[in-house]
Amino acid sequence: MGEMRVYLDNAATTPLDPEVFEAMKPYLINHFGNPSSIHHHGREAKAAVEKSRRSIAEYLNAAPSEIFFTSGGTEADNTALRSSIETKNIKHVITSRIEHHAVLHTLEMLEKLGITSLHFVNLNKLGHIDLSHLEELLKEHPQSLVSLMHANNEIGNLNDIEKIGAICSEYDTTFHSDTVQAVGHYKHDLQVLKLHCMVGAAHKFHGPKGIGFLYLNSNHRINPLIQGGSQERNMRGGTENVAGIVGLAKAFQLAYQNMEQHQSYIQSLKARMIQKLKERIDGVQFNGDSANLESSLYTVLNISLPPSEENEMLLFSLDINGVSASGGSACASGSNIGSHVLSALNTDPLRGAVRFSFSKFNKPEEIDFAVEKLSEVVAEKSQAS
Repeated sequence: MGEMRVYLDNAATTPLDPEVFEAMKPYLINHFGNPSSIHHHGREAKAAVEKSRRSIAEYLNAAPSEIFFTSGGTEADNTALRSSIETKNIKHVITSRIEHHAVLHTLEMLEKLGITSLHFVNLNKLGHIDLSHLEELLKEHPQSLVSLMHANNEIGNLNDIEKIGAICSEYDTTFHSDTVQAVGHYKHDLQVLKLHCMVGAAHKFHGPKGIGFLYLNSNHRINPLIQGGSQERNMRGGTENVAGIVGLAKAFQLAYQNMEQHQSYIQSLKARMIQKLKERIDGVQFNGDSANLESSLYTVLNISLPPSEENEMLLFSLDINGVSASGGSACASGSNIGSHVLSALNTDPLRGAVRFSFSKFNKPEEIDFAVEKLSEVVAEKSQAS
């Protein structure tokens, strides 16, 4: 029997569910028509695309005409932000310093080009948003765009997007939320949430890579980002990724049908890891609100290890020992490598950070193995330094 290999980087991508693969297979091999073609082969593909759209819309409690397929979360975020700002001639954007780069880099570019000015909402030391500061910013800059994520991809913090949406609606504000880490793991009822735009990526919930969606509220009309064809009701040029769309819809269906049991199972893995880490590693801490099961993603745990010069080799050492995880400590001054999220929270750059992220396919013994290997690596480091 070979050495165990444990995959705990599900926030980066998840393994494809075999049921999703089976649903996609006919559209890769037999039903290969172009959905824009009007003959039988094309109509067959078109029907699959529209059936998938209806299915996703139903789970989100939205209209099918509000769902647009994209190449993933990054394209969906770019479309929502750039096209909303351009179409509505928005001059002020409010966001946070711990957004995903798909949001931050896009907004920083628009500010650099002089199109909008950028305002950052204050965070507390755990990385939660100061809602009263958000309201102050909205009073100062009415008719702005607010972009705040539902769940942070590094530290797992959850934002109350229902509350944020309610605040935004009082100030005639466009509200976009990068929901990539939360879609398929939490229910989103778009009749309750006051969102103009939200996004999803299939590969974060056991679907294929390279396919995602953008929800645009029907009252929020914007111009397309990608020109070149009348696909997606003139919102996105380019031949649809039919097999990907079918896979996205199937993964979404499986996620929604089994959400409660997945949540309780994965949450138990996370709780187990927190407990074992505290038992095995002296001085272990948790970044953001990641160890709080109530206010963080059940799929993500971001840990902080005692300061050491050896911490740069941490992920490499774990990898050699059969554990795939991600992380990176706060950016050290002057260098841009590292985590902008941990830097924004002013964590100690010398403390090593590891993000473990879980899925329904992980087993309790994999959690134990990972903690065991991490404790060995940390013990070696403390002897070395």
